[in-house]
Amino acid sequence: MAQAADKIEFVNGTELDGKILQIRKADKEFDFETDIGGRTISRTYPYDKVHAVTFGGKRFVITPKTTASTASSSANSDPNQLNRSRGEVLQIIEQAGRQPPSWLASTPMNHPASLDLSWPLKPGGPWNESKNVGQYIWGRVNPNPGRWHSGIKLVHQCINQHQNDPKLLKRDFEKLGQMYFELLQDYPRAAYYMKLAGAAPDKQLGVHLAECYWRLGNKSMALQALAGRSIHFDAIKLLGDMGEADRAVRLTAAYANSNFFNEAFLNAGDALRNAGRYDEAIQYYQRILDLDRARNAEYKKRYHGRARDAIQAIRLFDKVDVTKIADGTYQATATAYAGPLTVDVIVADARIESVKVVKHKDKQFYAALTDTPRQIIEKQTVKDIDGTSGATITSQAIITATAMALGKGSNP
Repeated sequence: MAQAADKIEFVNGTELDGKILQIRKADKEFDFETDIGGRTISRTYPYDKVHAVTFGGKRFVITPKTTASTASSSANSDPNQLNRSRGEVLQIIEQAGRQPPSWLASTPMNHPASLDLSWPLKPGGPWNESKNVGQYIWGRVNPNPGRWHSGIKLVHQCINQHQNDPKLLKRDFEKLGQMYFELLQDYPRAAYYMKLAGAAPDKQLGVHLAECYWRLGNKSMALQALAGRSIHFDAIKLLGDMGEADRAVRLTAAYANSNFFNEAFLNAGDALRNAGRYDEAIQYYQRILDLDRARNAEYKKRYHGRARDAIQAIRLFDKVDVTKIADGTYQATATAYAGPLTVDVIVADARIESVKVVKHKDKQFYAALTDTPRQIIEKQTVKDIDGTSGATITSQAIITATAMALGKGSNP
């Protein structure tokens, strides 16, 4: 696409460059086209999610930033700087859950007519994204931001149909909470449905619920949600993000002799790297390489690639000084979930001007392709960058590839 002339500034702090295609004032929404991961994507945005737009060279404030408008978007400020009481957090969650999002009613349904909306727990048969709702969400909704709203509306519709089946309803609540969390980073609504689903800390969804509490401003609630005899290994990275690196290390020890040691060691390395404990982080990444085993060859290639890339990135951290990098575009590739991920980094006037993912194979990238570059540009560093909720692997690959790219421009 042509060089972006328009810009969206969301109420959650995220910015997106692209082109405004059509404005519908009566519906309080507009269509926006942008380039993500080498693909041109068009999506409709409601006014209440947008703080300001730059259109035709002029900036217009649409939704002033208030406490109410930013409550669902705490991820883009530092959650550790928020200080909400338990009652305040629960009230935010309850209010959001009781009110459908403003865009829901006007979102058109665009799923295949062949989808089986009874959505059985065990669909059986071969993979069929035109029949099974869960497979449709995985293969066609998650990789396509233009389908995120309609995909969420589809699950709301399934909930209405499954009111008399507790097992299906629980699964629907789990999926809806996951989608609000991973796709939209709408933490109040995500928490509302996760709570309805009975999310527990031994499952990934329980870790997500804990992250919702933290993102909404109550770290104590998050830590309480992670209490239990069995805690999912994804909690290791979350503990690191919350500044609890020692707890993260202790939890990692519980997985050292399990079948999930690779995942645990990667999470521990990421947690320690985020805490600035680089030597310890390298030790965990190196353990993956030394143990040299995984459930199959493809997984081993992925784990080893991520571990090697992370070690290389850490060794570049102290060498990368953007003020000493010559102006130019630098490219590098790191290992993501489904294969290599490539970024272009533009440096101008001793600043990181742009970080763009130009090639990747990940399908479950969620908001990482825009959120992680935004953080790098805002902080002007590859250190202390929060992984995008639900897309930690993609986020870490972007951070690692950016460090490698900047390393190419650094003075020896």
